[in-house]
Amino acid sequence: MGRYTESVCRICRREGAKLFLKGTRCYSKKCSFERRPTPPGQHGVRRRKVGEYGLQLREKQKVRRTYGVLERQFRNYFNEAESRPGVTGESLLRSLELRLDNVVYRMGLASSRPQARQLVAHGHFAVNGRATNVPSYRLKPGDRVTVRESHRTRDPFKAAAQNRTSQPPEWLSIEPGNLGASIAALPRRDQMPLDLNEQLVVEYYSR
Repeated sequence: MGRYTESVCRICRREGAKLFLKGTRCYSKKCSFERRPTPPGQHGVRRRKVGEYGLQLREKQKVRRTYGVLERQFRNYFNEAESRPGVTGESLLRSLELRLDNVVYRMGLASSRPQARQLVAHGHFAVNGRATNVPSYRLKPGDRVTVRESHRTRDPFKAAAQNRTSQPPEWLSIEPGNLGASIAALPRRDQMPLDLNEQLVVEYYSR
């Protein structure tokens, strides 16, 4: 399976926004986007006029890269959202928010989505008591995500339990004193990232 292996800071610079792919580094003075907000490459400093198609493409790439999804996988998410009743863009973001790796990130057990994906792939989590190592596993209301009991004493989780500072979204019910959470409800649009314009993604695929 293909996976981007180069500097993720270049992705933020290319999309012109902080996607928080490096965890705590993104909040420090070492953040590459803060130091060099221009696109990467020798022509990055040039100002180019961006047309309608360019805006749609960049927003599609921004959403896809925020959640760390490959192109074909992202297209499948869109096709599924389009076939459902309701607003297509909101349904698309909801599907991405309910991925297991994103939920682990929202729980505050990882400093970034790439780190959350790695923790899930290494088999540290269980869904409804069953070990799961698939980052794209789709959760639904009532599902419970926990760190497997035999893994709770490992350093990443001990540190996460002590340093949780982010406020979890309302659709996620955190279990106090426990490394777990339950999906309380389907996330609404106002409970999902507001800096993403999903309508441009819909327009991109509707050309």
